[in-house]
Amino acid sequence: MEPHLKVVGLLLIGVAVMHVPFPMQFQWKKELGSLSLLNREMMYVHTLFVALTILLIGLLCLSSANDLANTPLGKRICLGLAIFWGTRLVVQFFGYSSELWRGKIFETTMHILFSILWVYVTVVFAAIWLS
Repeated sequence: MEPHLKVVGLLLIGVAVMHVPFPMQFQWKKELGSLSLLNREMMYVHTLFVALTILLIGLLCLSSANDLANTPLGKRICLGLAIFWGTRLVVQFFGYSSELWRGKIFETTMHILFSILWVYVTVVFAAIWLS
């Protein structure tokens, strides 16, 4: 399972880096302009911490794959991460309206690709915990 953890690590680092252009890509200056300063800044700060958390999980997978896969503490960490990413998978289907992607080629493709990603990440962590 260690090779899978390293793949997961690389994928999660990629997801973390994808957060960098979010403010420009999603036109947050314009879109969030009507929000209070607190709510607007919470979007930026929470996005930063989500990206940082994902980056650190990815680095943990790359730097400590053996420990995650072969120690009791590592397996418990993997259980927590399986729950975390499994919840993210559920949110992919029930947290976002299908109106955002249904009938749109690019958005549907991204929905499918990220669904596959969350399944893979969840299964890797769950399989390690169960092993």
